[in-house]
Amino acid sequence: MSLGDWLALVRGALVTVSLSLAGIAIGLPLGLGLALIRWARVPVLDRLVACVISVLRAAPAVTLGLLVFFALPGLGIPIGPVAAAIVTLSLSTTAFNCEIWRGALMDFPRDQIDAALSVGMPAPLRLRRIVLPQIARSAMPALVNEMTLLIKASPAVAVVGVVDITRAAVRIGAETYRPLPPFLAALVLYSLVVFVFVLAQRLLERRGRRGQHLRPGHRA
Repeated sequence: MSLGDWLALVRGALVTVSLSLAGIAIGLPLGLGLALIRWARVPVLDRLVACVISVLRAAPAVTLGLLVFFALPGLGIPIGPVAAAIVTLSLSTTAFNCEIWRGALMDFPRDQIDAALSVGMPAPLRLRRIVLPQIARSAMPALVNEMTLLIKASPAVAVVGVVDITRAAVRIGAETYRPLPPFLAALVLYSLVVFVFVLAQRLLERRGRRGQHLRPGHRA
């Protein structure tokens, strides 16, 4: 492989990471919001969210990407390949994040909510000070796992014309008639990206445990 081939793969890796981070940045809070709607059992919205999430979880990323890329312009909403890729990844990860957040919320101890209610703590403060910090810790491993799955699903956006790691490897293999080296290089790049996410998870978990030990009532 030439230097130009490696540069093409690195550019593809940057595209993959950028699209994945954009999808995660949108999907995490959106999934949390939808999970809160289901947890609170908001009338009508609860059923509507459940139906939308079921459809999104069942839709393959390739099908979802093609639907976004071709359906939105038909509705009068122009969209480019990059924007379509971000929307696709965001919708896909939102559905799974919603279920992860909802699972953490369902496991949250009810007695803590009752204790906060007994002292008159308002719902927004209750959510911010009591619920979110605890469910974030319990959901962290599953959320990071979903992030890594999103990265591995990102080659699906190549169908709308985005050049990610996999598409760059396919091009290089087609041009050089040697597909093995670029695909091995792509595998290494994917592994490095996923390793960074897993490392970040471990650092956050370690910091969370350290924060718990330093709280009042615990010895440092």
